[in-house]
Amino acid sequence: MNIVIAPDSFKDSLSAQGVAQAIASGLRDVWPDARLVECPMADGGEGTIEAVLAACGGQWMTNSVSGPLGQPAQAQWGWLADTRTAIIEMAMASGLQMLTLEQRDATITTTYGTGQLIAAALDAGAQRIILAIGGSATNDAGTGMLSALGARFLDADGQSLPPGGLALARVAHIDLTKLDSRLSDVQFEVAADVNNPLCGPQGASHIFGPQKGASPEQVLALDAALGHFADVSAQVLGKDDSEHPGSGAAGGMGFAAKAYLNASFRPGVEVVADLTGLAEALEDADLVITGEGRFDAQTLRGKTPFGVAKIARRKGVPVIVLAGTLGDGYAELYEHGISAAFALASGPMTLEQACQNAASLLHDRARDLARVWQLAAR
Repeated sequence: MNIVIAPDSFKDSLSAQGVAQAIASGLRDVWPDARLVECPMADGGEGTIEAVLAACGGQWMTNSVSGPLGQPAQAQWGWLADTRTAIIEMAMASGLQMLTLEQRDATITTTYGTGQLIAAALDAGAQRIILAIGGSATNDAGTGMLSALGARFLDADGQSLPPGGLALARVAHIDLTKLDSRLSDVQFEVAADVNNPLCGPQGASHIFGPQKGASPEQVLALDAALGHFADVSAQVLGKDDSEHPGSGAAGGMGFAAKAYLNASFRPGVEVVADLTGLAEALEDADLVITGEGRFDAQTLRGKTPFGVAKIARRKGVPVIVLAGTLGDGYAELYEHGISAAFALASGPMTLEQACQNAASLLHDRARDLARVWQLAAR
């Protein structure tokens, strides 16, 4: 048997690597001689760097940055020296998890820290930078990031604007003369599954602003401010990317990445799959086992099992999902390359108990799966 194990992390429980190891241990109980390829995965959100480094042997880097409210923070990013590739999770420097509920304020939070990580990657000699932009606390259209890289955003009096998206209502001039010249030599890729435009009812402010602390009135003000910024940007750049799918991702970070960094956009799971060599690992595979904490209809929106199944389907390899829980609509995935899905719980238990025992539960379900497969193969 040649089995590829390509799960996502189980949030608050196990990393993707830990999940893969637990599944592998259960399979070895039944198939001690099987060839098991552990390929930890992620979908571009939390855990992306960890999954890639576990599979590719890169290294963690750490830099001091300004957090979303300007507070000092230590942020990590991933470095693949062989390919001069940097992997930056926006959440590490500008993430929602860095703030308490009371601190969330979408009108003033900034992406400056993410820009500092990009600068650190440039200093390291990066030729390719992958931006995983899930989990942001910001709604500043990436202007903080650009400011950290040398851009200046000025009002009608030539004064620098304060951080945050609301101030962009007053932007009159954009000075790019000191924007880091190294940016033009770098390939930027945005790992994101959000296709929202920058502005409007489906834009960054309306869809994501409330979870970042914006009131209904602030949502309207932020949407107008980002629209004004897009108009001024179009005058400076000679193009308008505000309607580009994904421009509204991460409070408009997608817009800045597209308009100012010429970034390409790809589903996060596809980016991770390329880095980890998943397609190559599937060439001679008999089976793929993937998984995530909750497997349901939301998985169709580009989460790891869906992405793994798309690649495996092209290779003609069956896919089985091991998940913490199976939610509403999970059977819809059977039309997209998933052969079967199983929940981990062996009986009634609390979420806390399931998280604490995730490794042993994964081991047991993988063992049971192997026994059934073995029986069917007779």
